[in-house]
Amino acid sequence: MSKEILVQFMGFEAKEIGREYIFSVLEPETEPRKFTITITHDAFTARRVRFQDAPDVCSVKLRRELAACNNHPAHSHFLVSNMELDDYRNSHTSPKRSILHRAPIEEH
Repeated sequence: MSKEILVQFMGFEAKEIGREYIFSVLEPETEPRKFTITITHDAFTARRVRFQDAPDVCSVKLRRELAACNNHPAHSHFLVSNMELDDYRNSHTSPKRSILHRAPIEEH
């Protein structure tokens, strides 16, 4: 993906299948292009993704598609798969700490 590209999140719309996240992709000397990425309602209800993480999940998906196609994918609409949601969650979740392994409290 070119360093001269700008991906802007424009908002989302609730559709029958899920939430459709809208992005504008800007490159020098070209018209802005609109892309939409959908996350199904089932993914939210099954807690595969949190609402607050969804725009970032979609941004990651779009950037991958752009990078794979030299910034010009054949399609302008994509669906986020369960595997992509799992990959995102695994790469953005910090390990859980047990109360038994808490850092010692320093006394002053």
